Amino acid sequence: MRRYLGLRIAIVLAVILGSLIYLYPPPGIREYLYGPGGALARKGGLLPPTLNLGLDLQGGIHLVLGVDVDKALESQVERAAADIRGSLEKKGIGVTQAARQGTTEIVLQLASPQSWNDALIVLNEFPAYDRKSADQSAGRILLALREREAATQRDLAIRQGIETIRNRVDQFGVAEPTIQQQGENRILIQLPGVQDPERAKALIGKTALLEFKFVDEQADVEKAVREGPPEGRELLWQRVIDKQTRQEVRRVPFVVHRKTLLTGADLATARMSIDQTTSESYVSVTFNDVGARVFAELSEKNVGRHLAIILDGNVHSAPVIRERIPSGQAQITGGFTPEAATDLAIVFRAGALPAPVKILEERTVGPSLGADSIRQGMIAILASAAIVFLFMLVYYRLSGLIADVALLLNLLVLLGVMAGFHATLTLPGIAGIALTIGMAVDTNIIIFERIREELRTGKTVRASIDSGFSRAFRTVVDTHVTVLVSGFILYEFGTGPVKGFAVTLMIGIAASLFTAVFFTRFLFDLLYTGRRRVESLSI
Repeated sequence: MRRYLGLRIAIVLAVILGSLIYLYPPPGIREYLYGPGGALARKGGLLPPTLNLGLDLQGGIHLVLGVDVDKALESQVERAAADIRGSLEKKGIGVTQAARQGTTEIVLQLASPQSWNDALIVLNEFPAYDRKSADQSAGRILLALREREAATQRDLAIRQGIETIRNRVDQFGVAEPTIQQQGENRILIQLPGVQDPERAKALIGKTALLEFKFVDEQADVEKAVREGPPEGRELLWQRVIDKQTRQEVRRVPFVVHRKTLLTGADLATARMSIDQTTSESYVSVTFNDVGARVFAELSEKNVGRHLAIILDGNVHSAPVIRERIPSGQAQITGGFTPEAATDLAIVFRAGALPAPVKILEERTVGPSLGADSIRQGMIAILASAAIVFLFMLVYYRLSGLIADVALLLNLLVLLGVMAGFHATLTLPGIAGIALTIGMAVDTNIIIFERIREELRTGKTVRASIDSGFSRAFRTVVDTHVTVLVSGFILYEFGTGPVKGFAVTLMIGIAASLFTAVFFTRFLFDLLYTGRRRVESLSI
């Protein structure tokens, strides 16, 4: 049938042109498709430069982080203890102790047992905590976080950690990273193309808990170092860095109030800046509306006091408040290099990790190893393709040549779709391409054998082609849909390498269905179903 032949020619040309544009875009179109300077970082090589390569092909860093979810629970329970104390005191109920015990328990000591009933009414406002034990005569209550709530908080810590790390990595400029949960309290991270693993690890693993607390000017620092800080205070240290060597030369102790005035959650933005006088790098932070208002009130009421700026339990600086600061801006100094200040600004913008993380597994893949993997994978693909091409030519003659042309289009569409959707090609993905070649050829073999069967019954060439494609259509669709479902399951439940295989498999199978059902039939119609009578078929 030559119906709609012009339309089919247009579709084929559009598919070929679209694939080539995505694989090898001209400069003007490149910016439109991938953004300024995007998608063409690699020059040369065996694969189109617009393809995103995975860790095993491009090189990079593989990390498995362990998340200390118990620390997240402890922080949540400590905040709850402070909230309970505040709620009780607002009702005029005296509290001598409201502190965390263990990981999920709160010890509450009332100043007077007579306020017992009123305290119980207030505690009903905290349904996540059950009364584990109570001594009314002593005014003592032991609260425990419910197990279901504890499990929820652990899961939330993992999910928040993944999101925070993803935000940091995005600002770091890594293309197509893999960041996902592994097990109950682990996070898998793969960063293709990272050339500075140490910097990446420091950026990812920094908790970045920023706190603002007042320094206790009256405290005896030396006594606190020897015997511990007084009630309601804590002992923190400041690392003094040599400007020349960038090494720690000494540590200075500070006694600060436990009450946190502001945290990193109150920030709107952060950026690296350079002091024009000293040429030192520092981090300039700007508070959001709520934080700016609180900061202005604190600075107005506490002129002359030292305000400690604390990051992950270390005092970075403790400047004196000279005047009211209405702008909502502050500076964090500490002998930073420009790179370190930039990274710290990144983690501030991305947010603090809800719990500390520890590197449990680390692997670095060099770019040379990735290049070897690409070369070996491409050799395997080319060798298999060459054998398949030769077999089809020998066994099916001109029809085999048609199948070979369709196979070339299949590979072109596969790579073009991957480039267009910014999919990542991995070493298992190359194996998926090799499998796709086999599936595409198998599809054509099914069609050709159906046509041969029709020819043996004595049908004409045109009738045999029509009947062969019609009878093979259902079989071809069934097999392709089955493989697509399998690929989807692999992608949904698999991890990094398995996902890479599944992506190329699904795209390749979809391309194979298009080339076999549409393109191969188009070539047969173009060659054999003209106005002249066709007496034989080269198949």
